[in-house]
Amino acid sequence: MNERARRNWDGLAAVIAALVGLLALCVSGYTAYLQRQQVRAQVWPYLETGFSSAKRGVMLYNKGAGPAIIRGVEIDVDGKPQSNWDAVFKALGLDFGHHIPYSTINGVVISAGDHVDQLAFPNPEDFNRYAHEMSRLRFVVCYCSSLGECWNYDDSINLPREARQPVAQCPARGAEQFLDNVAPEPALPAGKQEDKP
Repeated sequence: MNERARRNWDGLAAVIAALVGLLALCVSGYTAYLQRQQVRAQVWPYLETGFSSAKRGVMLYNKGAGPAIIRGVEIDVDGKPQSNWDAVFKALGLDFGHHIPYSTINGVVISAGDHVDQLAFPNPEDFNRYAHEMSRLRFVVCYCSSLGECWNYDDSINLPREARQPVAQCPARGAEQFLDNVAPEPALPAGKQEDKP
């Protein structure tokens, strides 16, 4: 084989080696992408509100595969933002005359398949009064996955696909944020037990 032919083969071998290297890089990148998608699917949270007349309560469920980190909550009555549950009840014109038990959801993590009982009404009359006014409420929660991907869930939108919208990040707390963990109800005195629903 003459010198020129050997140089041509060496050049062709170098081109082939470069193409093989590029192909290996593409395969590696695609594999990393698929692994990332698989991890995203494994930690994907999916929040949904629930309403139970049997339990006389309002719940927030995580029906996804991963934990939901609650970053912000907004509750509007007739289009006006409310700051806490007392403000919500007042805006609805409801005076129960006693404390309605609630659970904090601001800043909590709801595990996959778990839920938080947001409100637990002690008797059917209170529950029915609240249920009658529920159509005036709009509940919006911003939550994130453990990978930092975030969504806004708006329970006033009936189509599941449109009720959850991805967002770059949850907004910082502002004047319109619903804060259920700023001034928690005091504990009951020793020896007294709250009526159970």
